[in-house]
Amino acid sequence: MPRMFGTDGVRGLANRALTAQLALDLGDAAVRVLGDDGDKSEFDGRRRALVGRDTRVSGDFLAAALSAGMSAGGFDVIDAGIIPTPGVAYLTSVLNVEMGAVISASHNPMPDNGIKFFARGGFKLPDTKEDEIENVLGQDWERPTGAGVGRISHDTATATNLYIDHLVSTIAPIGPDKSQPTPLKGLKVVADCANGATSVVAPEALRRAGADVIVINASPDGYNINKNAGSTHPEQLQAMVKASGADLGVAFDGDADRCLAVDEDGNMVNGDQIMGILARAKKNAGKLNHDTLVVTVMSNLGLQLALRSMGIKTVQTNVGDRYVLEEMLRGDYSLGGEQSGHIIFLEHNTTGDGLVTALQLLAVLKRTGRTLTDLAGIMKKYPQVLVNVHSDNKAGLDDCQPIWDAVAAAEKELDGRGRILVRPSGTEPLVRVMAEAETHELTQRVVDDIVEVVKRELP
Repeated sequence: MPRMFGTDGVRGLANRALTAQLALDLGDAAVRVLGDDGDKSEFDGRRRALVGRDTRVSGDFLAAALSAGMSAGGFDVIDAGIIPTPGVAYLTSVLNVEMGAVISASHNPMPDNGIKFFARGGFKLPDTKEDEIENVLGQDWERPTGAGVGRISHDTATATNLYIDHLVSTIAPIGPDKSQPTPLKGLKVVADCANGATSVVAPEALRRAGADVIVINASPDGYNINKNAGSTHPEQLQAMVKASGADLGVAFDGDADRCLAVDEDGNMVNGDQIMGILARAKKNAGKLNHDTLVVTVMSNLGLQLALRSMGIKTVQTNVGDRYVLEEMLRGDYSLGGEQSGHIIFLEHNTTGDGLVTALQLLAVLKRTGRTLTDLAGIMKKYPQVLVNVHSDNKAGLDDCQPIWDAVAAAEKELDGRGRILVRPSGTEPLVRVMAEAETHELTQRVVDDIVEVVKRELP
């Protein structure tokens, strides 16, 4: 039986795969696994959890159900309302709660939703803890009664302001005289909020840091999250950057754990390029631990080659910023991320944070006086083709020999001058087929050959 938890929590079609009952049961199970084992009375201090969500309409009933499960298990729940996923991670850490949870399907379409948990300190759960939650899911236990049950409180304003303060402080710490610097003054930026969780937070943080901000897609109605907007649909942003004469644009996804950029000419700048820019800047400032950047297997070969020429090493992990974080903690690395724009600055947060990424990138532009076009030229991108193949049988990939025979044939053709990656999606019913090679034509051909086999063998 496949795991309920994917690479980024539990996801599915809201009210079908992800029901109110499942959210209730997940809250109930999570407090058992992540709560303090010691007995707590009303006089001893209360165990607490933090819950946040993105702007999807289904977030209302899922947040209510999840909070009910947690409070029934004896936890006082702080409902932070609509707030970015990295905001939940940060607040879980600074508010010293036992756990945090966010209800979001990130970049997925509006009908989907998801639930993921953060342990004390704001770190995503390891697979072992997720398995423990799944193992006790729906099981009866001796739930608290009377004064042992929890309360649910709502405090959106405090949570939002604490997070905005943190964001701005990453590039503009408050001085001894309590004044707030404005290091981005003079920069004009377009911010695409994807009608998601960053619709309030991003404009305020960028403006407080001094930027001149043009905001698009920041009118969430519960239904328009990620709809022709944000990091998955950057066309509006590209057009607005060119039309407004902005220095650059930044695009977030629905829960703001990723950021992509658009240069002054309207060209996309992806997570690999952003990581290259920031890794070089951190190394030059003596703030790149062990002169190493942590990336996933999806990062372009061109990034690795460019960084190598600058004396920066790369370490590869499986796809998912949780695996990037695990490697960063294991190796004492300070910067890591994914081509998709999930970038972790361990000195500032415990998960990918699109807003921190945007602020750090803008700060480099301002400090160097260079254009984003110029900075993004740090690497030569190898032609990369990625095809997502729908498959209800993705779990069978590992044992499907015809697919691996096709991969072996393609690798023989590339003869060491490129690479191929075939993997199941951790969040959707997809098999991802990716290749890089010296020419686009060659890359497309080897991908097409493998895709044909995947469609036939894993429909």
